[in-house]
Amino acid sequence: MSDLADQADSASIRQDAVSIFQAGIAAADPYQAVKRHLVPELLGSCSKVHLIAFGKAACAMAQAAQEIIPAGMLAGRGIAVTNYENVRHIDNVDVIGAAHPLPDANGLKAAQIIADRVQHAQEHELVLVLVSGGGSALIPYPAGQITLQEKIAATDLLLASGATINQINCVRKHLSRLKGGGLARMAAPAHLHALILSDVLGDDLSSIASGPTVTDNTTYADAIEVFKTKGIWEQVPANVRQHLEQGELGHIAETPKPGDNIFNNTGYTLVGSNTISVNAMLDAAQKLGYETELYSNHLCGEARTVGATLVAQCVEGRLPKVGALGEVSRQNKPIALLAGGETTVTLKGNGRGGRNQEMALTFAIAAEQYGLTGNWAFLSGGTDGRDGPTDAAGGIVDRNTIQRMTQAGVNPIELLENNDSYTALKSSDDLVNTGATGTNVADLQILLIQPEP
Repeated sequence: MSDLADQADSASIRQDAVSIFQAGIAAADPYQAVKRHLVPELLGSCSKVHLIAFGKAACAMAQAAQEIIPAGMLAGRGIAVTNYENVRHIDNVDVIGAAHPLPDANGLKAAQIIADRVQHAQEHELVLVLVSGGGSALIPYPAGQITLQEKIAATDLLLASGATINQINCVRKHLSRLKGGGLARMAAPAHLHALILSDVLGDDLSSIASGPTVTDNTTYADAIEVFKTKGIWEQVPANVRQHLEQGELGHIAETPKPGDNIFNNTGYTLVGSNTISVNAMLDAAQKLGYETELYSNHLCGEARTVGATLVAQCVEGRLPKVGALGEVSRQNKPIALLAGGETTVTLKGNGRGGRNQEMALTFAIAAEQYGLTGNWAFLSGGTDGRDGPTDAAGGIVDRNTIQRMTQAGVNPIELLENNDSYTALKSSDDLVNTGATGTNVADLQILLIQPEP
């Protein structure tokens, strides 16, 4: 095959991967999700509606809600808190930009405004809460004597330790006034209903935005154990340690548990999820002529381990529709292995990147080392359009990625060890840049393998 033909084949399969990824993002459109589920029956006979939205999809969800709710029913202007990239004007809604993944002062101010609003809601009014991914960081309201900077430091330690999202949320619930059912506690005795766009695998409601409107089964003791398991308890700010220890001793009220009367007038509707997006990708891949297979709907673990394992399974023929070395078992039809999930990264270096970029870079390195053959492309991206503290959604690699990196004068293995996947992928033009998407249902992965002519 000529170099030009090789480049054309790589470009074609890469475009297919991007198209499939975009189909997954489109299926999580928060505006349409609210339009589908905010029915008149949900508003019931409530005299007024307090509209509260927070998360990366807050603006789109609030836009849809204010178009549906009669203006005379709104109890003042709505409130929407989102990350800075997604801020936009919405009629009758105050939009507040805040930082993610580490919280900032704007997020604290927004959380205080929300708390004040819901605490003034009356018994026959409805607090309509629109929840989406990123909400945990966007509305920080530290409990007790904990300062915002101390909460940021604790969160930073957890992120760098490779803690899972569930572990991070467990801690957040016990350092916050709003999370872990705190918002529902403030809203009682008013009615509360949440429309939830899930960015959590398995759609555990107590984990989505750290569950501000639902019950919490975790305890102060669990939060302490997270820090100790990660070996960072002694590095945690003193005020945070003291708060958690006082809670464990019973001197501070626990988060609301199942059976608590504050939940008598609360409800929720799940309006979007990672599973819905994965199913949309399966459909898109089929329409492009691929034989599809669900690799995993709960992809988790260390990003670089997951990427290398996927290559090994291809090379060793452990995937049903893929032969040894990645050759397509049914020679006349390309295949698409699709997944959804949320991996983690344990920081060891000081480079830039995110879990999706690290997984993509690892896949490319492992494919070169294992000798993965055929025309393939692998994409891993965040549905929110932002992977870690970078401007990229993730990465897309192919059989020529390592060659492009070498020609650019970079060492991909050294960059991976420094957690600098962004620099590596940028050098080979393998970053996926979507811009802020306005939604967030975790991550999506696409591996396409085409038969050799």
